Amino acid sequence: MFAYAIRSLAQGLLVLVAVAFISFSMFRFVGDPVANMVGQEASVQDRQELAERLGLTDPWPVQFARFMGNAVKGEFGVSYRQGRKVSDLIKERLPATVELAVLSAAFATLFGVLFGVYAAINRTGLGSNIIMTGSLVGVSLPTFLIGIGLIFIFSVELRWLPSFGRGETVKLGWWTTGLLTESGRKSLILPVLTLGFFQLTLIMRLVRAEMLEVMRADFIRFARARGIPERAIQLRHALRNTLVPVVTIAGLQLGSVIAFAIVTETVFQWPGLGALFVNAVQFADVPVMAAYLMFVAAVFVVVNLTVDLLYFLLDPRLRSGAKIAKGH
Repeated sequence: MFAYAIRSLAQGLLVLVAVAFISFSMFRFVGDPVANMVGQEASVQDRQELAERLGLTDPWPVQFARFMGNAVKGEFGVSYRQGRKVSDLIKERLPATVELAVLSAAFATLFGVLFGVYAAINRTGLGSNIIMTGSLVGVSLPTFLIGIGLIFIFSVELRWLPSFGRGETVKLGWWTTGLLTESGRKSLILPVLTLGFFQLTLIMRLVRAEMLEVMRADFIRFARARGIPERAIQLRHALRNTLVPVVTIAGLQLGSVIAFAIVTETVFQWPGLGALFVNAVQFADVPVMAAYLMFVAAVFVVVNLTVDLLYFLLDPRLRSGAKIAKGH
């Protein structure tokens, strides 16, 4: 297993280097940061001096090498727009995005598994048909439209929940959280529902399909022949075997939740990393954009590595294959 983990980690590091190279190459063509910083009234000499101070006159390989060297140390340069260290900006915005993403992933996984199991066990019932119809809505509608619809219902018409912002937050060291205040918890509800709804429908449909497939397996027939109660067969035998692929999908969805939180954060004006990235694109703030994509890539690498290890532990066929390969 140790060799398996090392190989996965090496592949993840290669992915991070590739993402850094591609993103840094693409961001050379998004705009002129010097023009955005000094305005149109600045002289050519002022522009040249600022470009030299920022290191933009250096050859591209030198700029990329400098960026990678700083990234290894956890530094991503200085924001062209705000004149602050990018690492400080990410540190400020990280709690809001992580809080939103983790709660959305937990909501999607919990209710996706519950609804999927219910729809598989009662596949001809009214409740199952309602759930599957709702899943089609979740798969078909874009995230921003779901968010706007929730704002219209719960903020505009019913006036139950706030339509934007994070509410009141509490500082725990450098970390900030809205879970400890009433306004913070209310502000989380709509963004969490919006971001998690699409992931919920995917997990639910996967659980239902996998469980229906497992229920047709031979060992389920043998369990019924032995007189094991149907409820025990469904929840102990069928669900256990269903959760192996679900762990993979649910883990990957956590990475995509963080990556695609940018849409939800824009709709709800959520002060997270997604909003920071959108502002960076508008002002051609290359260090912030590159740091954001590096962060998203790092999340995917860590999640993939964790999922691979969990899959290795949950699926005995992989462990048996590894032992056979080691024996040869």
